Amino acid sequence: MGVALVAISIGAVFYVYGQDLPSTEALAQYSPPTISRIYSGEGKIIDEFARERRLFVPAEEIPDLVKQAFISAEDKNFYNHKGYDARGMAAAAIEAAQGGRLRGASTITQQVMKNFLLSGDRSAERKIKELILSNRVEGVLDKEKILELYLNEIFLGQNSYGVAAAAQTYFNKTLAELQPHEAAYLATLPKKPSNLHPVRHKEAAINRRNFVLREMKENGYLTENIYEASISQPLLSVQAGDYESFKSALPPRDYFTDEIRRQLSRDFGEEEFFTGGMAVRATFDPELQDVAAVALQHALERYDRSQGVWRGTGKSLPAEALADEETWRAELKKVSVPRDVKADGQWYPAVVLRVGNNDAQIGIEDVPDDEDGHFIVAKDVTWARKQLEDGSLGRQARVAGDLLEVGDVVLVRALTSDSDGSFVRWTLRQVPEVQGGFMAMDVNNGRVIAMQGGFSYQDSVFNRATQAQRQPGSSFKPFVYASALDSGYSPATIVIDAPIEINTPQGLWRPRNSSNKFYGPTPLRTGIEQSRNLMTIRLAQEVGMDTVANYARRFGVYDNMGLYLANSLGSEETTLFNMVSAYAMFANGGERVEPTLVDRVQDRYGRTIYRHDQRDCEECLDPRIAVDRAPKITSNRERVMNAITAYQLTSMMRGVVDRGTAASAINLPVPVAGKTGTTNEARDVWFVGFTNTMVAGCYIGHDQPRPLGRGTFGGNTCGPVFQEFMSAAIEKYGAGKFRVPPGGQFIKIDRFTGARLPNDASGETVVAEYFRLGEEPIFGVSFDGGFAMGSNLPLFEDAAQGGQTVTTSTGETTVVGPKASFGTLSSGGLY
Repeated sequence: MGVALVAISIGAVFYVYGQDLPSTEALAQYSPPTISRIYSGEGKIIDEFARERRLFVPAEEIPDLVKQAFISAEDKNFYNHKGYDARGMAAAAIEAAQGGRLRGASTITQQVMKNFLLSGDRSAERKIKELILSNRVEGVLDKEKILELYLNEIFLGQNSYGVAAAAQTYFNKTLAELQPHEAAYLATLPKKPSNLHPVRHKEAAINRRNFVLREMKENGYLTENIYEASISQPLLSVQAGDYESFKSALPPRDYFTDEIRRQLSRDFGEEEFFTGGMAVRATFDPELQDVAAVALQHALERYDRSQGVWRGTGKSLPAEALADEETWRAELKKVSVPRDVKADGQWYPAVVLRVGNNDAQIGIEDVPDDEDGHFIVAKDVTWARKQLEDGSLGRQARVAGDLLEVGDVVLVRALTSDSDGSFVRWTLRQVPEVQGGFMAMDVNNGRVIAMQGGFSYQDSVFNRATQAQRQPGSSFKPFVYASALDSGYSPATIVIDAPIEINTPQGLWRPRNSSNKFYGPTPLRTGIEQSRNLMTIRLAQEVGMDTVANYARRFGVYDNMGLYLANSLGSEETTLFNMVSAYAMFANGGERVEPTLVDRVQDRYGRTIYRHDQRDCEECLDPRIAVDRAPKITSNRERVMNAITAYQLTSMMRGVVDRGTAASAINLPVPVAGKTGTTNEARDVWFVGFTNTMVAGCYIGHDQPRPLGRGTFGGNTCGPVFQEFMSAAIEKYGAGKFRVPPGGQFIKIDRFTGARLPNDASGETVVAEYFRLGEEPIFGVSFDGGFAMGSNLPLFEDAAQGGQTVTTSTGETTVVGPKASFGTLSSGGLY
């Protein structure tokens, strides 16, 4: 009766606790959170994102050795019991009753129930539920599936979840590469990973590892010889420095992969991106990404050095940290300064150890000291004045001590000889205050090839290519001209370049050209080549700002541009990302192209869940295609502008590069078109340009906009960035002539007067314009946008902007003097 009563009582307990338990069937569809990885076009891992660092491995791909190690360590009867090990539980109870330690005797199945369906609290209630669920799940899942869940879910220390991630973390190996003693070490970790660290608790870790190896031998998984060889192995690990970390194979995180993270988190949801195990194929070219970063760094540093102000890093080490080399090296490692700058060589953190009468001795991170030490010599500092704590500047530096103090943390790089690359000396560097962005993309498919969102990602993660809203200035003007060309105007259409005066609620607005001159009736081509502001305003007034705004929206520059004439000069803010992608539509003949940083996204099972290029390649799988001919690709894209208009505008922007505002900076061996942009007081400077294959753009300015100073323009500041990048891009990918669309004819005109010239005409003023069939230049007709022109303005001749009598839009007569300013309303772009 007593036995029956106990049995009934136990049954009742299990019945009560068996109600309302979680469903075990959900485990059959369970997908553990895993790492999302970003791959280059060559298939190399370039970044990874995860909340829990886990690499999911199906049971059939987990080596038997790894399974055997964990079974021996955690549940040697795993393949024989029905979810719980009664004999093991009894043995644990007897051991506890005899005064031994209390141990859990949980099976692998029970641990799966605890990890997936229950809490981790130590209570009899949780243990009973665990037993019930373990028995149930054995009827739903087979042993291999249960083992798969266990080996992919368990936490094994060092932010590693699952055996695959742990093998990489501790040994930088795949599961298939693990040796028995390494698999045995991983099997020691589920119970107490923090107490079996391979360095801090090495002896305990080895003892526990050898215990697991002994269990593996007794269970018949290891032979005697392999067992003896395994227990004699040292415990080598990444943490002890015996192996390189898997992270060493990954490039430092940069703006490109961080922008992928931002965009995919928006498109798929942050939770799915960080836990869904996505495989993301990025569009970027690693080689050109490095070129883009260095090109922008060159321009930013060149401007910064021209200002002659030394700010340093603002970081320092205390005097006691400089007592010996081992101490200052350890402390320097902890200082947060950028370590990802490679402009003209790697930049290193360094600390000032001593300051002499002329030079300063420094200790450099990861660079061994030589016999004489490393120094910043006096002649390396004479370019700068130190910025003091109150913001004022000290005297012009003559010796190192004028800029440096003992304990200062600085950035340095090796200065080398131009002739043979030999080391000359160490030179001081600093992160510029001025910032900028750069982006390049394929004009035909929208693949972003390179993106740099600032001087250094480790210094500032704010991506100025995609997140910074800036005035594009005159780089917006091509959209005004595009709207005019599509509205019946031609490159030879004459527009008056003369003073304008407009009354606004904010005051009188008198826009001007950057030269402080006006030039009379001028063809559109010359207007864009020389970036004439007054012509652009008159043209926008003629076409209508609503039409201009519609074009800006169609090209993706703005969603809803304000209908103010100042916006025709680029006074409304947009992003470099928008501008570069819009220019791509000029280059590809007027077809819509969506920029993308991602070619393809696959889920954890390899299924494609996103593909960017939706064009149809009718011949890509045809083996009969000749090796010297590209397969035919059918474009199904929306046309945003007429193909002839796109070519006319491209031809006009070639003039910007060949003889206009960018001529001094751009010199490439293939046809290039583009447009400079400089806003009021040079607060932002731009250049966006393209070949027939690639478009690239740059802007430079302070994060809190302020003037960059006299002599700073889009051409001489951003132009060199484009030149440096495109030189490498053309060498790698090539480029050629812009395609001439059908339906037009070339007619030679004078680019200053717009007059038609004979077909055999030649000279500097002659240009062959492309006109639609049946369209010819009409000489003698000019447009003024409704603004009157000064009666004494010479035609087709340069005229200095002295005092001029003009009639305003209200019918009044006034004199525009040489000191006329912009008034109080920003005009946006100047040049």
